[in-house]
Amino acid sequence: MNAVLVVDDEPKILDIVKSYLEKSGYRALTAKNGKEALAALQRNTVDLMLLDLMLPDLSGEELCRRVRSESDMPIIMMTAKVDEESIINGLRIGADDYVTKPFSPRQLMARVAAALRRSGGGPVEGRVLTCDVLSADTENRRVSKNGAALTLTPNEYKILTLLMSRPHKIFTRDEIIDNIKNEEYDGFDRTIDSHIKNLRQKIEDDARNPRYILTVYGMGYRFGGEASP
Repeated sequence: MNAVLVVDDEPKILDIVKSYLEKSGYRALTAKNGKEALAALQRNTVDLMLLDLMLPDLSGEELCRRVRSESDMPIIMMTAKVDEESIINGLRIGADDYVTKPFSPRQLMARVAAALRRSGGGPVEGRVLTCDVLSADTENRRVSKNGAALTLTPNEYKILTLLMSRPHKIFTRDEIIDNIKNEEYDGFDRTIDSHIKNLRQKIEDDARNPRYILTVYGMGYRFGGEASP
């Protein structure tokens, strides 16, 4: 589940955008000003930021510069500044796209999805992810090693394809739970450890010295190879 941070000082806009994001399957975080946004970025792994340029403390432009100096996450400006120079300046300092207020929430969701696809943060359905002898065909939900099919549980499959889709990203246990849970799943963070242990038994040559699913102590898990579509 991709996390989107919405930064805007208008409560009504925060509520509307948050609601649409959650209905579209995203984890929505909100901040009313630049200070709250920076705090949210420190506490959470964020995949995309929706940023109002007119904030009460730190300007949206300055916040964009700070974020861009440390991250390549997509940034979409939400702005009432409709003059061309303001928009060009926003794109110049690191924003990837913009929408002008008032905007259509449905159009905004389409822009979010497009930006995440471009950044590699969108859904992996329909792709074949490969790393050396390990392959995950997400269209047919088939995982194989050295050409031989592996039998994975639904949650093991979801965890593996999640990690393979973002090989450089460290996923916390909570983020993994957010991505695999459904109405029947009520697991907690240590349940993830059990899924990882079982998955390693199936895909690793040596489960005690894994090469594909690596533990990042104190943080979570990441994929150890360079998976490519």
